[in-house]
Amino acid sequence: MDLVYQAADLFRSIEDRARAGEARAEAAEQAQLEIIAATERKLRDASRALEEARRRIESQQEQLDAAEFRAQAAEAEAREAKQSLALVEDAIRRRLLLTSGHDDGRSSAVA
Repeated sequence: MDLVYQAADLFRSIEDRARAGEARAEAAEQAQLEIIAATERKLRDASRALEEARRRIESQQEQLDAAEFRAQAAEAEAREAKQSLALVEDAIRRRLLLTSGHDDGRSSAVA
């Protein structure tokens, strides 16, 4: 009978170790599932943050493009204004020269 008790104790010990091993495996699996879930949440958050950053960059690029376009338009307008001013200055000079020339002719005719 002693041998039967020893065998039963041995069997219970093996079962206890198996249960403890299963409990550790289940706990490890649960921990792994929690890590996976946390990692997936972090990946979703990072993906959303990345998408938001991409949208902000695109918006800033559009604003930069618009500013560049406005700057080019302003430069073109400035060139046109400068050309117009040069034409006006030239016309004024010619008018003054013509007027001065007529004044000289009149002065000499009167004298």
